[in-house]
Amino acid sequence: MASIPGILTDWPWKPLGSFKYLVLAPGVIHSIYHYMTKDETERDISYLLIFPFLLWRMIHSQMWISFSRYQTAKGTARIVHKGVEFEQVDREQNWDDQILLNGVLFYIISNCIEKASNLRMWRTDGVVTVFLLHVGPVEFLYYWFHRALHHHYLYSRYHSHHHSSIVTEPITAVIHPFAELLAYFILFAIPLMVTVLNGSVSVGAYFLYITYIDFMNYMGHCNFEFIPNRLFILFPPLKFLIYTPSFHSLHHTQFRTNYSLFMPFYDYIYDTIHKSTDDLYLQSLKRGEEVADVVHLTHLTTPDSIYPLRLGFAELASRPHTSTWYLSLLSPVTMLLTWIYGLTFVVERNQFEKLKLQTWAIPKFDVQYLLQWQTKSINSLIEEAITNADQKGCKVLTLGLLNQREELNNYGEVYIQRNLKLKVRVVDGSSLAVAIVVNNIPKFATQVLLTGKITKLAFALYHSLSKKGIQIAVLNQQHYKKLNNKASNNFEEGSLVLAKGHSHNIWLVGEGLTDEEQLKAPKGTTFIPFSQFPPKIVRKDCFYNFTPAMEAPPSLQNMHSCENWLPRRVMSAWRIAGVVHAMEGWTEHECGYTMSDIERVWKATIGHGFQPLHTIAYGSS
Repeated sequence: MASIPGILTDWPWKPLGSFKYLVLAPGVIHSIYHYMTKDETERDISYLLIFPFLLWRMIHSQMWISFSRYQTAKGTARIVHKGVEFEQVDREQNWDDQILLNGVLFYIISNCIEKASNLRMWRTDGVVTVFLLHVGPVEFLYYWFHRALHHHYLYSRYHSHHHSSIVTEPITAVIHPFAELLAYFILFAIPLMVTVLNGSVSVGAYFLYITYIDFMNYMGHCNFEFIPNRLFILFPPLKFLIYTPSFHSLHHTQFRTNYSLFMPFYDYIYDTIHKSTDDLYLQSLKRGEEVADVVHLTHLTTPDSIYPLRLGFAELASRPHTSTWYLSLLSPVTMLLTWIYGLTFVVERNQFEKLKLQTWAIPKFDVQYLLQWQTKSINSLIEEAITNADQKGCKVLTLGLLNQREELNNYGEVYIQRNLKLKVRVVDGSSLAVAIVVNNIPKFATQVLLTGKITKLAFALYHSLSKKGIQIAVLNQQHYKKLNNKASNNFEEGSLVLAKGHSHNIWLVGEGLTDEEQLKAPKGTTFIPFSQFPPKIVRKDCFYNFTPAMEAPPSLQNMHSCENWLPRRVMSAWRIAGVVHAMEGWTEHECGYTMSDIERVWKATIGHGFQPLHTIAYGSS
């Protein structure tokens, strides 16, 4: 929102919320009806093609979003190093409004202006006319209109909304108040309307010109440089005819400079070019891939989980992931892409004080981790990621989700045994996960029920709670024997009991908790998971804690996506553990069956600003 919102700031369909796409329904329905009911000689293919063209613009936009976020996560040729936060993502989530506006106006114009209907597919003279008019009046008018928008009156009421984003993303390009975008439409419509009136317009001219505008707009806001300097060396005048991402980035960081649309010609004429334009361009081009101090290695969960990632749909990434029917329809596409690509990829980057953090994802789904024939492939990808991080000079790599599964790799110990000279420390985060679970148990508790699969974390919880004098009850005779055999201290003896029922109000739940078991819990039971994945919500009269996680400190930058099902600015224990390990300078691995001192890990984590969660994840009393 602008600092002093002017008239026509809000979009007319804002009250419709997610139903805003219905504004296109009359045009879409009419175009299909018109095409189906007319004779073949009277059918208007150009009218019918408006909707597919709008879909293309959506796809084109998404391609830029994903590509830009991937590039900036790696750091290659990045221009501005500051982070994007949730506030910016929320402000820019209506990026598709300008496409809806264009669609509505295209349908209206096609119906109201006879010469704008029944267009030929291609006319070379019309295409040439459009681009000549763009180079001439459009670029000139935009330059002065843009300068006018930076006058205090218009800037405070309109253009300041766009400039709220110092670090730009491709979709920042189209984030403007309604009135401002309407003015842009009128400006960019000049070349097309001239060709409509002189009869040289074509579908090709529409498609090429608007795609050109979208491409250049998104390129200027993508925050990474990629136009090779060789082009400007071979043809020096090109610097006046095409801008670069770094050129427009300076406009967002310096404000009163580099006003041109796509051709910097007028900035040179009127001496508004920033003096560091060329230097920033060359510096950005030379910037190599960023070396992370800490890497969190995770994986995809479900076939539709790639879309709520930071590289996917920005709005979905900014809120906790929940499966939806429309994303499930894209599952075959995801499975095909992961099968074709099949390599670990960078998901996001963060900055915490002096530490550079990255999250990498293995293109495997959780169900594949349960398949024996996938074990070799998954282990190969994990080991390759570890050795790659080691070669790059990373300090710590953490194993997230099922990448530390006992049946897969003995909690990561396999990779240490195979690579004895590793400098990167491999951390599974078990100690911090246990510390979070222990500290989530109410102070008044004297007994808890431990259920689910008995893992390394279950043993550690038994050990820690015994020290605190809390009795641990289990439902399964086999679980009782497993835990009892591990009792190694006097305080553990007698702290484990075989439960005779399900009357406990605090349940520590691991992997494999069944619906039937949950239904037997008394009303008001608190389920505290120690597993990587949250239990299925069966009871609405009980409380469900988050999987082990903590709130990130304000100094952790570039957080604008949620980690799986966790809330905003909340990180899993397994991800935080690597950060703390690096900050403290600990030199040991934490994987296999070894555990760090839980109290030491907890104090260090709190000391670095991570805070316990004070909210319940699911359910209510």
